[in-house]
Amino acid sequence: MAAIEHAVPPLRVAVLTSFALCGFAANSLLCRYALDGTRIDAASFTAIRLVAGAITLWALHALKSRGAPAVSQPDHGWRPAILLFVYAIAFSFAYLSLEAGTGALILFGMVQVTMLFADWRRGTRLRHLQWLGVAIALAGLAWLVSPGLSAPSPTGAVLMAIAGMAWGLYSLMGRRATDPVGTTARNFARAVPFALVACLPVLLHLHASFSGVVLAAVSGSIASGLGYVAWYAALPGLTTARAATVQLGVPLLAAIAAIALLDEPLTARIVTGGLAILGGIALALLPQRRLTEP
Repeated sequence: MAAIEHAVPPLRVAVLTSFALCGFAANSLLCRYALDGTRIDAASFTAIRLVAGAITLWALHALKSRGAPAVSQPDHGWRPAILLFVYAIAFSFAYLSLEAGTGALILFGMVQVTMLFADWRRGTRLRHLQWLGVAIALAGLAWLVSPGLSAPSPTGAVLMAIAGMAWGLYSLMGRRATDPVGTTARNFARAVPFALVACLPVLLHLHASFSGVVLAAVSGSIASGLGYVAWYAALPGLTTARAATVQLGVPLLAAIAAIALLDEPLTARIVTGGLAILGGIALALLPQRRLTEP
């Protein structure tokens, strides 16, 4: 059944988008802080994050659906859940070796590039200036992770790039969701078994302190679960280009908060690489011409 398009009031889109972006930035801070030291391991953080998100979302879905008629909604099967799991597990393991600000830059740089290329494949023609913007963004990303004394971990950078691609594709699948709470709850629940299986290879190395469990649960319930619901609810009111554009603010929020709360340094590499990534993507998101309808 074809998805029904909904006109979302601009003020509601702005509020939902702002909440979602703050949640996205908070995820980087919560994960990085939780994995620092011996609070929790990456596999356990991912599993608890997804379980907490699933419980919270199903509770909200049950309250929202009480006495209301069932709403038909598109079901993409297990693909969104797999993408959600790939994003979550790669995100967690990447933050074992990345700082919050650097990780957020790599993550959302790849998110935006992924969404732009997906839009291009659907028939959007990028002008020369826009291709230049993509090239500048990719060059900035390459500079950010290039070898040097202040370069981030190559393994962490690759894992975060994978997380960004998975999240970009996941966002695109959520654009036509008619029931954001139900859709996100279903995706989280379906992603949980993958996260539990991912714990098996590192079973002997699993550990979690009380604070680590709380941080993972907050990340799953509030920053992820409620944040993703808000994002799904806002997406029908955003074009692909705008959805990518507004996420430019997340790395800035994460970097500023990481400097203030986690005492992370602001290096010249982060500044120059970040400006190139964000500026290039902004240039690439200039008004585009569509060749065919998707």
